[in-house]
Amino acid sequence: MAEKLEVYDLKGNLIGVQDRKEFYDEIKAEFKRTGKITKLVKTIRLLLMNSKGRIYLQKRSNLKNENPGLYDKTVGGHVAAGDSYNMTTIRECAEELGFPASILSAKEFDRAIKVTDLNIVGVFKEVDHKNYFESVRITKKGNSFVQPTFDSSYIGYYNGAIRFVDGECSGIEVFSLNELEDEMRNSPEKFTEDIKFMIKKYKKYLKPIN
Repeated sequence: MAEKLEVYDLKGNLIGVQDRKEFYDEIKAEFKRTGKITKLVKTIRLLLMNSKGRIYLQKRSNLKNENPGLYDKTVGGHVAAGDSYNMTTIRECAEELGFPASILSAKEFDRAIKVTDLNIVGVFKEVDHKNYFESVRITKKGNSFVQPTFDSSYIGYYNGAIRFVDGECSGIEVFSLNELEDEMRNSPEKFTEDIKFMIKKYKKYLKPIN
């Protein structure tokens, strides 16, 4: 079944609902023609840690059309028509990582991560929402385009087993924050622009559970 996305103009007005592939064919053609994209969809991004504060990054499959073979945020996804950002994050987590999760308010999150069995369920919170986030996408041919989206970002903790279910990545690697920052300085070409932005922007959240 084709994934349907809500499509908006740059002022946030809903234009309509469109098949995901058709949408991407249109915006890539628009970027090639004009150097910019004038339609937006909704997306989510998640950075996952274990209770020791070690960060899980996925390595994107070399078969992916965009950013192939690069280290990226733990989970990213599109908000399907009719779904919320929170629902999408929970669904993407189940589909891509194979475990259940709960999204809580900041106050509830701080308590829940200390009383929840994180071997069984992940606990997440939203840390940011942007009405205009620019995601840099590099194609297999080495070309790039910049896609604007409405985006919500989440961080969370989980200690149990992770299994990538849908084949969108070729593996996962776990870094401490210091290790990751060192690797990004030494080999920036290994990482997507999204994850570089997220580590810098949300660094204060990337810490062990006390």
